[in-house]
Amino acid sequence: MAHLLRFDEIDAGMLSVVGGKAANLGTLARAGLPVPDGFCVTTDAFREVVGGLLDDLFDQLAMAHDPDQTASLCARARERIVAAAVPAALEQEILKGYADQSGGAVAVRSSATAEDLEFASFAGQQDTYLNVLGEAAVLDAVRRCWASLWTDRAVGYRRINGIDHRTVALAVVVQEMVQATAAGVMFTANPVTGNRRQTVIDASPGLGEAVVSGAVNPDHVVVDTAARTVVERRLGDKRVLIRSLPDGGTERLELVDSSSEASVTDDQLLQLTALGARVQDLYGAPQDTEWAIDDAGTLWLTQSRPITTLYPLPDREPPPGTRVYLCLTLAQGLTRPITPMGLSAFRLIASSIATAAGSPPADPLDGPRAFTVAGQRVFVDFTEVLANPVGRRVALAAFGVMEARAATVLATLVRRPPFERLSGSRRAALRRIARIALRVRVPQRVVLAAVSPDRAYRAIAAIEEQLRGRLLVPADATPQERLDRFERLLSEKIFWLMPTVIAYPIAGFVLLGLARRLLAGLLEPGELQTVLRGVPHNVTTEMDLALWQLSTDIAADPAAAAEFLQQDPAVVADQFVRGELRDGTRQGLTAFLRRYGHRAVAEIDLGMARWSDDPTHIVGVLANYLRHDDPALAADVQFRAGHHAAEAMIADLVQRAHRRGRVRGLVVAFSLRRARQLVGLREAPKNLLVLALSELRQQLSLVGAALAADGRIETAGDIFFLDVAEARSGLAGTDLHELVERRRSAYAVELRRRHIPRILLSDGTEPEAVGVATPAEDGALVGSP
Repeated sequence: MAHLLRFDEIDAGMLSVVGGKAANLGTLARAGLPVPDGFCVTTDAFREVVGGLLDDLFDQLAMAHDPDQTASLCARARERIVAAAVPAALEQEILKGYADQSGGAVAVRSSATAEDLEFASFAGQQDTYLNVLGEAAVLDAVRRCWASLWTDRAVGYRRINGIDHRTVALAVVVQEMVQATAAGVMFTANPVTGNRRQTVIDASPGLGEAVVSGAVNPDHVVVDTAARTVVERRLGDKRVLIRSLPDGGTERLELVDSSSEASVTDDQLLQLTALGARVQDLYGAPQDTEWAIDDAGTLWLTQSRPITTLYPLPDREPPPGTRVYLCLTLAQGLTRPITPMGLSAFRLIASSIATAAGSPPADPLDGPRAFTVAGQRVFVDFTEVLANPVGRRVALAAFGVMEARAATVLATLVRRPPFERLSGSRRAALRRIARIALRVRVPQRVVLAAVSPDRAYRAIAAIEEQLRGRLLVPADATPQERLDRFERLLSEKIFWLMPTVIAYPIAGFVLLGLARRLLAGLLEPGELQTVLRGVPHNVTTEMDLALWQLSTDIAADPAAAAEFLQQDPAVVADQFVRGELRDGTRQGLTAFLRRYGHRAVAEIDLGMARWSDDPTHIVGVLANYLRHDDPALAADVQFRAGHHAAEAMIADLVQRAHRRGRVRGLVVAFSLRRARQLVGLREAPKNLLVLALSELRQQLSLVGAALAADGRIETAGDIFFLDVAEARSGLAGTDLHELVERRRSAYAVELRRRHIPRILLSDGTEPEAVGVATPAEDGALVGSP
């Protein structure tokens, strides 16, 4: 087993041996980048010393959720490691490496195997010791680095990122100390806005520890990487200086305000920017680096890791210029990533839309040019919509109703360069809209709904019946035939449901708009929203009320209620599937799922299990309803209250309109009451789409079962981590196990993402994150967390 490796012996594939920091330093050094010389005490040495010292603590840590208990266990782990005996041969190896290096001042730095990963940086989680002098000090620092694998923050960070404590080991870097006159951090993309065309540098005099620990307000400079020009400069007060002591160690000095002097020159900023570009080219991804400049003016790299907070760029190469992308899945309230097969379905539907608009894509499986994926979520290139006067107006109005924050961002964006100069053909946009509207007779349907809401209800019911018939597949269909039908329905048929059915609620919104105009000067803010409370014929509201009624029925039987309240929802769901619940409860839940079992959490992703597949979520909702103890807040009571409030508001508004004329009052009364009869239908298009996706999911599950039976994938559910073309290759004999495993791992990483941009520019910028810097109060820390 190797206990020591020099940097020129280390490459990127040695993470398990040298940890993240040393692997990166070795990669940088082997590429000829300016890295201070050093060596690594490998994880083999750590395992030889630590061995089974902590075995009894692992299970306790896994079960510990109280911070004080976790801290106590971590302290015990560190004490054991610091007190552990280090074999004499290992000590001599470390001291020889130190002597061969120079025997002078070194930095002793932790390098964990769970560190500097693509999805989690672990920056600052383990300890570093600077300006270490002498053999005894080096050995002590190595031991304390080993112990720092068990700091409270490191344990907490591993827990958050789902990393098993047993799997982690720690190597130690011993590296020549750079006695820096200035140091800091450099991001090769803007970590706050996401802009990939900017380099961000934070700098301060002395050692970089002041910057990376957040102890100082550094100079903050943003450089246009390609143009090599400074686009933003903010000089910090730099009131803290950390410097080396002659006999080893460091000291912290409190200084007067130094905001009048820059830590680095413009020439040094450009050298840093060029160096950052080389590092990014080496890794092929934006990097978070640490750097130092010594008293001779030499620039050194002391760290590089991925910038894990950046949101991924869209996967489709954008046209020239800056493009605007809108996250469609977030606009639907979905923060989860979409499964690969779910993305395939979206691509086929998007191809259907593009074809209907007169711009069919070359390959429906690839989707139209405007469709793209970023971070396993659906984005659409919105630039052409914003460029078109009609499209811009419609988009801002629609998002003003359904996604106010996106509307605000878009409205601000179109007033900024270069977007304020965009222009498109009004006639072309109207022609595309008219092409689709006339094909499915939208104007006629709008008029029909306004004249007779009952005919609209019957039309939607007939469309649902036709859809169910169209989705039927012969029981003896082959897996290939099922896959063909899946592709054909999504690329040719399903989209047309949307404009066909949406015409009916559009009639309601048109009438609501008419009432708004007739009530101009008479309305107070929010009053029209009151008119839309408790609207009938909303399938989602009806579903919620049916679920509430089921909970009420269960509550009437104490024994049935106990089944839900005293057991985990998964256990109750399993009992339901096995037919073991009480008859009344089982029959009620069966009836609910017969009508609404095609729905699901994150239901627009056909990769997600439906409630009919797994009713655990619904059982959990029922259990929560059963715990509800305030009758005034019951779902049916709230719905009726909303209905009565709306009727009272309509009566008031009609009375106001009557004061301006009897006819005006009659038209307002008709418009508002008819709007209430129709706007609830806005949920019908999505309900029908989800119904289609649910049925198609069942067909894909059968294809997955065939692939699993042939040994191409592990389980039938693995098919949802493939796309259509890959599923076809599996049917042709390709083994897909490794691909599915990679996809599941990538999906698990994206599930942990906590921030999804509503709007994303093609250079990675998130417009919502571009703020205006404001002066900080004296003593406040300003920077990038």
